[in-house]
Amino acid sequence: MPKVLMYATAVCPYCIRAEQLLRAKGVQDIEKIRVDLDPARRTEMVARTGRRTVPQIYIGTTHVGGCDDLYALNNAGRLDPLLAA
Repeated sequence: MPKVLMYATAVCPYCIRAEQLLRAKGVQDIEKIRVDLDPARRTEMVARTGRRTVPQIYIGTTHVGGCDDLYALNNAGRLDPLLAA
């Protein structure tokens, strides 16, 4: 299973929903980068993704996007193959 990285904040409901879906899919290890605790990491997130909102999710080297993007990927049947890669 590829590494999953999530830029997140402590009380973001979209971050929680995204994590719940990933856990339901069997992802055990999610590297969370708390951008609310480290402004430099938020700057890194914006530079890397071009987006300012959290969560921003990477599965391996693939930038999935945010929570809605993750659910859309799942609904299209493309999340499982990405996690299995």
